[in-house]
Amino acid sequence: MAAPGPTIVVFGDSLSAAYGIRVEEGWVSLLQKRLTSQGYGYRVVNASVSGETTAGGLARLPRALELHRPAIVILELGGNDGLRGLSLDQVRTNLDSMIRQSRAAGARVLLTGMRVPPNYGPGYTEKFHGLFADLAQRYRLPLVPFLMENVALEKGLMQADGLHPNERGQPLLLDQIWPQLQPLLKRD
Repeated sequence: MAAPGPTIVVFGDSLSAAYGIRVEEGWVSLLQKRLTSQGYGYRVVNASVSGETTAGGLARLPRALELHRPAIVILELGGNDGLRGLSLDQVRTNLDSMIRQSRAAGARVLLTGMRVPPNYGPGYTEKFHGLFADLAQRYRLPLVPFLMENVALEKGLMQADGLHPNERGQPLLLDQIWPQLQPLLKRD
């Protein structure tokens, strides 16, 4: 039996967990299909949990790294922290720790940034968005500046809650990820 190919773990929240739509319509499932169709031998594991914060992700990450031994971790967390107005220092510390743990486990990390509405004032909003770029620069990581670019403000691409992309928005999420992910990939 052939050894399984390398693994990509998507470690995120509801935006990656296909909240409100069929799992096979979510961008993570679409990623697996794209990888397969383009001849990449990667197996994608979706370790995303709706409602997840960076603190919850940090608690779950060691087990995921041990279980899946990923070559690549796509880190898509922070949005729920920002929507709840949680401490930016704590968000940064949690993400920093997840990046370091993933790298220590031998994985390359792709960081996805997020924006939040200005509910907590422009200072919080800008600092929140900036912390992703700061971490990417510090660790020289590929960064998707805003996963929901071209989707968040398009009603036809969003579910009724106004927070989650519908099935028509999912390919656009993958299109945000792909240009930063593809350089990390190796063919069999």
